[in-house]
Amino acid sequence: MVCHDGARVTVYVDADACPVKAEAEQVASRHRVEMKLVCNGGLRPPANPLVELVVVSEGPDIADMWIADRAGKGDVVVTGDIPLAAKCVANGARVLRHNGEALTEANIGAQLGMRDLMTDLRAADPFRQGGGKGFSKADRSRFLNALERELRAAAS
Repeated sequence: MVCHDGARVTVYVDADACPVKAEAEQVASRHRVEMKLVCNGGLRPPANPLVELVVVSEGPDIADMWIADRAGKGDVVVTGDIPLAAKCVANGARVLRHNGEALTEANIGAQLGMRDLMTDLRAADPFRQGGGKGFSKADRSRFLNALERELRAAAS
């Protein structure tokens, strides 16, 4: 698929612990869009010729840096990592969380601030229990619809 400015659209998936790899592949394949699963290892190479498994070296944020260095205008990035999302948004990429929430120039600053606040709260109370809510079928459905919408928007 080619976006309106003639560049090829690529879907980049921050694949370590990503719960929607199969859904992303399904939508990308339907649109005949190249997809890159970027991880530190441990994933099987996909049989789909449109999907490339990119294994980067071990280390903190190496996969994130690889994606941030390549994702740009017209591309779609799937990640739950807010700092990576901010870099990709700054590069002009469309960014989706696993639950289908779009991260944009309009909301990425607030998301970074919330992330920092929650990091500080966890550091201040090491006994704080809990985590995020579970990933639901509704989240998966919202993701499918959001990726479909972002790929159509990238092509127009």
